[in-house]
Amino acid sequence: MTDNQLAPQQPASILATVATKYGLAAKNLYDTLADTIFPSKKSATPEQVQSLLIVANQYDLNPFTKEIYAFPGKGGGIVPVVGVDGWLKMANQHPMFDGMDIEFDDDDSGTPKSCTCTIHRKDRGHPTRITEYYAENRRTTDPWKTNPHRMLRHRAVIQGIRTAFSFSGIYEPDEAEGVIEAQAIVRSAGVVDAVSAALTEPEATPDFDMKTGEVVAEPVEAEPVEAKSEIDQMADSIFGDLEVE
Repeated sequence: MTDNQLAPQQPASILATVATKYGLAAKNLYDTLADTIFPSKKSATPEQVQSLLIVANQYDLNPFTKEIYAFPGKGGGIVPVVGVDGWLKMANQHPMFDGMDIEFDDDDSGTPKSCTCTIHRKDRGHPTRITEYYAENRRTTDPWKTNPHRMLRHRAVIQGIRTAFSFSGIYEPDEAEGVIEAQAIVRSAGVVDAVSAALTEPEATPDFDMKTGEVVAEPVEAEPVEAKSEIDQMADSIFGDLEVE
């Protein structure tokens, strides 16, 4: 038996695993993704690229065709974003997927009020039905102004797929923007609270027994001390340091 046979096999890095899948060198894969995974074109760190590849590999999503990309997250991490094509791919690849139905409810002017997505699974007797409402989802962006039915359908389909198959740790684009905004608010609030507490919180002092000087957990009320007469005060000043036998 050779030394190579005795040596334990080292697991391949996620970068090498995905690079092999696409027939690329690991360095070429990293160089490409570092400059493309963020919509802002901000260069990603090696840790951020690896984080995205872990999620992409788990769900078999292609980062080159934008089935998955990311926003920079809190603390140097990422918020993985999956477009509608990625969600549809995950559903179609699931062995239990058995089709879907889409229903719209429009008002008299033809504007959508809601869209319901029904997901059927081969292993369940009841389908999963998810309804998304236009009033809760619409945004002021051009796609929502020009194609409201399509955008609302995307939201219903994504939420239906997520619920039916319990896909987690990934977000659709609008959700991801909300996560980033929430993280920014939390960070700002944390800094403000910390500064406010440092400026307003009094320095802690131990509670102690006024008679014994012993530090105690709970404050001890001091026993009332009777006021001394002038004669007693004079006596204390004269004989206070003398010990009486």
